[in-house]
Amino acid sequence: MEFHLVEDGEGPPEPDGTPLEDLAPQPLLTRDYETRPELVYERLRDRHGPLAPVDLLGVPAWLVLGYRESLEVLQDDAAWPKGLENWRARSEGRVPADWPLGPSLEVNHVLIQGGPAHRTLRAAWDVALRPFQDPRDQRTKRLRAAVTGYADELITLLARGGRTGLADLSAQFARPLPLMAASHLLGFPGSQGDDALMDMWRVLDAGPDAGPALERLLVTLRDLAAAKADEPGDDFPSHLAAAHPELSVDALARELFMLLGMVSDHVGILISNTVVEVICGESEGGVRTALSAGMVRETMNRVVMRKPPLVNFVPRFATEDTRLGRYTVRAGDPVWVSAAAAHADPLFAGRRPAESSISSRAHLSWGAGPRQCPARELASAIAAAGVGRLFERFGHIELALPVDQLPWRSSPFMRGLRSLPVRYELTGGPQPSLAPPHTADAAGGARPSDPPDAPAAADRSAGRRSSLWRYLTGLIRSGN
Repeated sequence: MEFHLVEDGEGPPEPDGTPLEDLAPQPLLTRDYETRPELVYERLRDRHGPLAPVDLLGVPAWLVLGYRESLEVLQDDAAWPKGLENWRARSEGRVPADWPLGPSLEVNHVLIQGGPAHRTLRAAWDVALRPFQDPRDQRTKRLRAAVTGYADELITLLARGGRTGLADLSAQFARPLPLMAASHLLGFPGSQGDDALMDMWRVLDAGPDAGPALERLLVTLRDLAAAKADEPGDDFPSHLAAAHPELSVDALARELFMLLGMVSDHVGILISNTVVEVICGESEGGVRTALSAGMVRETMNRVVMRKPPLVNFVPRFATEDTRLGRYTVRAGDPVWVSAAAAHADPLFAGRRPAESSISSRAHLSWGAGPRQCPARELASAIAAAGVGRLFERFGHIELALPVDQLPWRSSPFMRGLRSLPVRYELTGGPQPSLAPPHTADAAGGARPSDPPDAPAAADRSAGRRSSLWRYLTGLIRSGN
């Protein structure tokens, strides 16, 4: 489905040439942004049009609110490149050393890197991910089977509280499931990936402990990269190193940082939001019909239109003074594209069919242009497998709170549910038991002798001793 965006009436006023720093930008990350970000976008759009000056935790930046302007920036990598070396204020020492967003932006991985080296790195990513994104490849089939097995483990653990009961599907399912998938992809031995994911969440949330968390995380990932260099396996780090032999251990660790962040938080939010959409969007019979007809992906597509997990992309920078909306963006100014705001742009949202089981593919949730997310199919497949298995195992799920009272968490990058409280009833059939401990290979995946459909899980016994498993056990609630 295509959208042709045409403005009505007279053209926009002449662009304002006032420098960004002199526009007195208002803070973006306010209490209103935490609770009702759509209202914040609407106010900014009413005042400034499709491009607004904002304050990001003490640093001025441009926020792109318009759908058409977002496409213009995302699709023209030459005029709007990534790479912090293009940021004029940073080069001039005007970005505070303790800026909370600094830790996550300083890691020079594939989604942030600019310059000519990016093309080679992106090509290596595409090669390394292909075995896990090609539905015909046995490794993709093993990954899907592994995610289903992990989902069964989490649901079975949750069900120790009873066949009916209360649960937090965010903490007990949506967030840990991508961790287990990430450990499979990265080849973490045992439960080593648990602490890495928890540190990844701290970095993405840009809290006061983001810096120390990033340091710990990079040490863990560097150790993993070095181990894969010594003993390659059938996992993403080994494939990426083979596709890009010039990558140092430190550079490989930075790329693993990016994959861990994308697979963990992004997929966890996507799972939670899709569960809410399924519960609230249709009657019980309609849900079962839609899921059995293979419509999980379509439901997810509607979700990322309305509530994209990644609300703001990492910044780009103007290479020269450029008019965008009502303003002139000066060379070296940081420009943040907001997918959430672009999807709410009346020029885009007003042209979506109000009632349709088929949603538009014109959304920006995975980016657009040459820098579109390389792991979009991987993330979608993990989320779809998890959601599908959840609704196979539960005969009934309903929200334990009204949908408008669900608690949300917002960061400069992501927006997702803090918790997803539900009342559930498991199906009446036999329930899978927790798998007995077995020995995984050094990559944490299936041994070559395992059948293609065997869940390639990390060592179950180590998993149960991990901090994550103890945490999940502590969340079990008795049935009502």
